[in-house]
Amino acid sequence: MAGLLFLSGIALADEGDKRVSVTIKSLKSEQASAVANREEFDALVSTGPRSLVKGRDALSKAGATSSRTPNVDFWFYTADVQLFNDHDNDGYFHGIDLLFDADTIYSSAEVYAVVYLSFEGGPWNEYAETENFIVNGATSDDEYIIITELISGYPSGSYDLLIELFDAWDNSFLAWIGPDDTSELAFLPIEDADRDAPLAPVPEVIVVHEHGGGSMGWLLLLAMGGLAAARRFRGAPSA
Repeated sequence: MAGLLFLSGIALADEGDKRVSVTIKSLKSEQASAVANREEFDALVSTGPRSLVKGRDALSKAGATSSRTPNVDFWFYTADVQLFNDHDNDGYFHGIDLLFDADTIYSSAEVYAVVYLSFEGGPWNEYAETENFIVNGATSDDEYIIITELISGYPSGSYDLLIELFDAWDNSFLAWIGPDDTSELAFLPIEDADRDAPLAPVPEVIVVHEHGGGSMGWLLLLAMGGLAAARRFRGAPSA
């Protein structure tokens, strides 16, 4: 899969401790017209309880409820994750291709979803929020995709993923699906693109045998010098 950053042409500067990502969000049926957007979040919180947060300032809005009890009229039928982009081949990926299907007993309902990552069992950190979309009963024609490249702010490690569904009208909590519900959302080997730089290639050493005098050829000396420089580069501590 081609990188979203390359496809979008979005320039990303150094943002310090902030988490930066590039994300496409849309109904699966509308993926062809979806546009990648740069998103920015506060620094990753890695210690503390896994407390859940409400979507779109729900607690501050009139009529919003603070209940965390799922609404039995809504549920997640499935959630699937495919990881992509491991440029340094260390087993950690900086791309997340998430697909989920939310269902309801009603013929249609307008909802939105908030998606979180948890680093090494720590608190949930929001990394994406959808636009409002329509759930059509218990059909599969409303599957939703969130394709993300994590650019910075995500250390290498094991991550869990959580999806929460909210009512678009009053922001009330409807349903969730997470690592306790499906292994698809558990123990994901993830890192950001800043940590996924490919290793510098080691130049091939060409040995040139010259006749006379027993001296090494100048090409051999040049190759050995390049190899030594490459080893110093590979051995330097990462930033």
